[in-house]
Amino acid sequence: MNKKIVSIVIPVYFNEFNLEHTVSRLMGLVAQRSDIEFEFIFVDDGSEDNSLNILLKYKTIYPEYIRVVKLTRNFGTMAAIQAGFSVCTGDYAGFIAADLQDPPELFLEMIKTLESGKKVCIAVRSSREDPFLQKLLANTFYYLLRRFALKNYPKKGFDFLLFNREVLNHVNFIREKNSNIMNLIFWMGYDFSSFPYTREARKFGVSKWTFSKRIKLFIDSFVSFSYFPIRLISALGFFISFSSFAYLLFIVFNWYSGQIAIKGWATTIVFVAFISGAQMLILGVLGEYLWRTLDQVKTRPTYIIDEIID
Repeated sequence: MNKKIVSIVIPVYFNEFNLEHTVSRLMGLVAQRSDIEFEFIFVDDGSEDNSLNILLKYKTIYPEYIRVVKLTRNFGTMAAIQAGFSVCTGDYAGFIAADLQDPPELFLEMIKTLESGKKVCIAVRSSREDPFLQKLLANTFYYLLRRFALKNYPKKGFDFLLFNREVLNHVNFIREKNSNIMNLIFWMGYDFSSFPYTREARKFGVSKWTFSKRIKLFIDSFVSFSYFPIRLISALGFFISFSSFAYLLFIVFNWYSGQIAIKGWATTIVFVAFISGAQMLILGVLGEYLWRTLDQVKTRPTYIIDEIID
């Protein structure tokens, strides 16, 4: 009987201090499920440290298990994951970060669930060993995502999962830019099984998941999966128009009744500044949607693979 193949994609970006431990933990899966053929696809996302050389070293040690995909430059985590999915050969496919904050051993439980007929398994964070501010921002992000974009999204989010070939084919077909793979798979609507775990603090190296990248992910999540920003600025425009008209009636009435004189540059300046700020906000939100539309219709590839090392 042919063995089932499990493909696991690991995006790599400045992870030279993690890779030794990551490869060791992943190879531990092979030892526990000899009836499964594992395929670990490491995608070098334009790392400028020694990550690629380390991956090539482990490729020579475990040639039957490790594949290395080298991108031409840094395209971002989501693009790197998409690149890995495009070369997966497995019956099941998934991904996990290379920093070992998430336990790869959960894949063993996920495989059993997929073998029983489930199509999607997600590892849900029950808690996280992160600084207070980081946890606060993350919890706020997921609350807003659940409230205004993806209903019933896991409260504390998820960062790795495993699914069958049917779901993988859909993911490879969509190829949406400026999106989030986790959100996209959740949006598909497949019934899924959850596996709670505690997200550990980073032990090796320094995270390259900067504040600006978090902001981009936040914006991408809402622009790609929610009309709320557009509806919000529509409501804001209505509110400003209504308030302006009401204020005009108030001024005219008081002037006509002789209670006030029509004067006061301060009121005018404040009102103009308020309107100008609201207009800039509206243009900014509209610009986000227009830029993503332009980026999508240009049909540039989300990533470019320089080399696949098999």
